[in-house]
Amino acid sequence: MPEAKQSSQSFDWENQSFQKQGFVVVRNLIDSAVCEAAREVAMKALSPLQGPVEFEADVGYPGAPSGRSEKGGKTPRRLLNAYSRHRVFRNIASNAGIKNRLQGFMQQDILLSQCHHNCVMTKCPGFSSSTDWHQDIRYWSFDKPELISVWVALGPENKANGVLKLLPGSHLLELDRGRLDADLFLRTDLAENQRLLAREECLELSMGDVIFFHSRLFHAAGRNSTDEIKISLVMTYHGVDNHPIPGTRSSMLPSIAV
Repeated sequence: MPEAKQSSQSFDWENQSFQKQGFVVVRNLIDSAVCEAAREVAMKALSPLQGPVEFEADVGYPGAPSGRSEKGGKTPRRLLNAYSRHRVFRNIASNAGIKNRLQGFMQQDILLSQCHHNCVMTKCPGFSSSTDWHQDIRYWSFDKPELISVWVALGPENKANGVLKLLPGSHLLELDRGRLDADLFLRTDLAENQRLLAREECLELSMGDVIFFHSRLFHAAGRNSTDEIKISLVMTYHGVDNHPIPGTRSSMLPSIAV
């Protein structure tokens, strides 16, 4: 429904669903013209490539080139520092529909992290990698593990091009360390984890759809097997009372009030 006609009952349902499931999908939240403009800016930043950028070879995920000097090693995975790149990304980051929901989920004013996500995710044909099941909070350092990522589809996202997969309710779990591997990915060889993986939801998206998901929610994504690049804008937010721990990567750049 149009944002102006969003009812309080609908917001209440979204809040309840987020607390229980750890994510909410809002369809057609961002206007298609805005998404087209953001996609155009991203495409221009890819050719010629405008840094800062993270390459597929840097992450070492399944399917990624083994190094930058290898074939496909300069395939971009993320265009970093999206908020400071262009006003179209800043406008989406501060979109009223996004901000109002985040404030409802967190029950306080929110800040945009410039250290985590704050990027354009690019999944390119040929050399894109898959991402195993993980929680984003594993490498973030805050007083509380209570952050929310906002995933904006700037084009169609489906199984063929590496759509996001989620495990509903997994943000509420306290897992023994042994259920994770050395890199803190969920071990798929364990029976107890396989029962958890049976909950998997694959969230196919259209341009302008937005996923809000908790930083403790387990999620994964496949490779892009199509001939078209998949582009998404991903930003991460935290409450004003949740501070990055000094001296960590999470405190390298100041957060921004939106």
